[in-house]
Amino acid sequence: MNDEVRSDDAAPAMVRKRPKPGERRVQILQALAAMLEQPGADRITTAALAAHLDVSEAALYRHFASKAQMFEGLIEFIEQSLFTLANQIMERESDPAQQVARIVSMALQFAQKNPGMCRVMVGDALVLEHERLTVRMNQCWDRLESLLRQSYKALADARGSQVPTVDAQAGASLAISVLLGRMQRFNRSGFKRLPTEHLDASLQQLLR
Repeated sequence: MNDEVRSDDAAPAMVRKRPKPGERRVQILQALAAMLEQPGADRITTAALAAHLDVSEAALYRHFASKAQMFEGLIEFIEQSLFTLANQIMERESDPAQQVARIVSMALQFAQKNPGMCRVMVGDALVLEHERLTVRMNQCWDRLESLLRQSYKALADARGSQVPTVDAQAGASLAISVLLGRMQRFNRSGFKRLPTEHLDASLQQLLR
């Protein structure tokens, strides 16, 4: 067999394809999330993000008016992911205890699979960014707590509680605290202490 490579057999030169509409926007958000996954990552600048993507900063601003808009894109992805799955759980699972367990598990698994998003969820990545981002992320947590409160209320009613509304508020608040605490530990450990650690035992405590 001839080891020489003929010119007509050579691989074609790499040609940068023009991204499809919306594709570059997704690539920018994916790159931002990937950069946030680096343990101990400093505040991400648009210059660093552009360099990561091998594009100019001007190219970023053709798709997003500001870096805050990029973070809003990540928060929107978080919201859509969490509430699409949480609403499915509420529709398919009739047992309120299982609703709570599955929603908490789902949120922790999402954070574990998406460390960069987890930094956004607990606010670490938003400290030096626009204040409206923290407000929106807090609203996301409020919505999740409200959803959990519904399940805890149904659970309290089923158990014959004399103060089901109070029990529901306390239960949902505790569940959110557990979620935030485990995600914070995940971040602060450089993503080594998994948020799903000893999850079954913790869920039993939440549902006592």
